[in-house]
Amino acid sequence: MELHRNRGALPLALVCVAGGVMVLAVAGDGPVLRMLVALGVVAVGVAVLVGALRPFRCVLGPEGLEVRRPGLRGTYRWEQFAALALDDAGRLVGVPEAGLPPGPRVTARHPRDGRPAVELLDLRQVRESPDEVTAALARYAGERFTDDRTPHAGKATA
Repeated sequence: MELHRNRGALPLALVCVAGGVMVLAVAGDGPVLRMLVALGVVAVGVAVLVGALRPFRCVLGPEGLEVRRPGLRGTYRWEQFAALALDDAGRLVGVPEAGLPPGPRVTARHPRDGRPAVELLDLRQVRESPDEVTAALARYAGERFTDDRTPHAGKATA
């Protein structure tokens, strides 16, 4: 299953850059405050635009997980993780298996027991629903994966 980046902020970033540039062009020798605000809007727009256009790839498969995003890049077999969990914040974290060579930098904690983990994916950044991703992880990662999200108020729990 290939996941796709959510580009919801892209239109807003483009509007900020275009609007800020237009205000700068029209302002000319106008008030300094207007120019500073316009420059700030352009800077924020450019920052969001750069973030939205950064490389992203995430593929879940029977062999493992391929990730290419800011801060993490590589192909990881499911066996490289002692545990994988989806936490309340919508982050997929993986606890590296003991005895394996050093892998990605530890940046998170497992939601159940607090073991050091690697943040592999933030589900808020992908278009696919958390339930679709959860189903794929359960299918491919098997027993290693747990869904530690708090159930929604309207859903029945077993």
